[in-house]
Amino acid sequence: MRTSTRSKVDPFIVMDVMEAARRAEEAGRHIIHMEVGQPGTGAPKVATDALARAMEQGPLGYTVALGLPALRARIAQMYGEWYNVDLNPERVVITPGSSGGFLLAFTALFDSGDRVGIGAPGYPSYRQILHALGLQPVDLQTDPANRLQPVGADCEGMDLAGLMVASPGNPTGTMLDRSAMGALIDAASAQKASFISDEIYHGIEYEAKAVTALELTNECYVINSFSKYFSMTGWRVGWMVVPEDHVRVVERIAQNMFICAPHASQVAALAAMDAGDELQANLAVYTRNRLLMLEGLPKAGFDRIAPPDGAFYVYADVSEITNDSRALAAEILGGAGVAVTPGLDFDPIRGHQTLRFSYARSTPDIEEGLARLQKFMATRG
Repeated sequence: MRTSTRSKVDPFIVMDVMEAARRAEEAGRHIIHMEVGQPGTGAPKVATDALARAMEQGPLGYTVALGLPALRARIAQMYGEWYNVDLNPERVVITPGSSGGFLLAFTALFDSGDRVGIGAPGYPSYRQILHALGLQPVDLQTDPANRLQPVGADCEGMDLAGLMVASPGNPTGTMLDRSAMGALIDAASAQKASFISDEIYHGIEYEAKAVTALELTNECYVINSFSKYFSMTGWRVGWMVVPEDHVRVVERIAQNMFICAPHASQVAALAAMDAGDELQANLAVYTRNRLLMLEGLPKAGFDRIAPPDGAFYVYADVSEITNDSRALAAEILGGAGVAVTPGLDFDPIRGHQTLRFSYARSTPDIEEGLARLQKFMATRG
């Protein structure tokens, strides 16, 4: 049976690394996981307790496609609390994770063949989902001088139908301040390109609060998730904020693509939004781990890094060590028992000279991982 040309997407390399790490663990090895952007903590207790009560009260059938009204209202309230943005809850769309949000956004905004700009390095699934939808991802090669975030000049002459940014970014953890975000919104507007802001790491910030695009414009799509700050990766629930005149457009697509985000996950997500103490305790762990990484990675020879503003990643230039980051990652897994992600996932042009390290796990794991990296790299020479 034939397959479509649209199905010819690249593998998600970090998932291959996870599988190699799993096989090593199955063989009896103890692996330190610095490859995956997944909190080492579970969902907040108030979330699991709320779901347990809801399951006792009755079946959790379909919700409406836009999501539970109470959850949409609570998310809108959060924008007032976090950013002083007065948001109409009707603009909030609950999605099956941020990945579902990307599918909805790209389908609602673009036609086959449209060119959509994405920063490189950047989250690999942007590129692959765009390709699978018959769209053309356009990598904007970012400059280390701009902390590997796109700037308006990167978009000039690109004939873009859309521009997607991420702040804090994956794999870099760097953020766009208000001025930088505004310049990119203006650059997109100048080309009549739709502007999409991936904000799934908001809440995980260290020295300054992340800026939401909604502080600057209503003519944008914002995508967020309960996976990272709220520590609910496997629950597959997120949200979008869209312009008021796009709500019905997105709703019709969601009705047909997904019916709804998982009802159980929506119940848990609503409760998680009031788990402030537990979530801030998680953030304190990431803050400690970040300092350990910034101190420990240079001691292992990984000293060409940009300190992350948010998220839980460090992106390292390893060009002085290797021209094959995938081989180096495999070598580190085999020799040190530490799983890391080669940069080819995030940048097909320069990624062969970069590695991403995640510090989302427990502090003892990060300490052990750094000790192993330092020992291995010292003996590797």
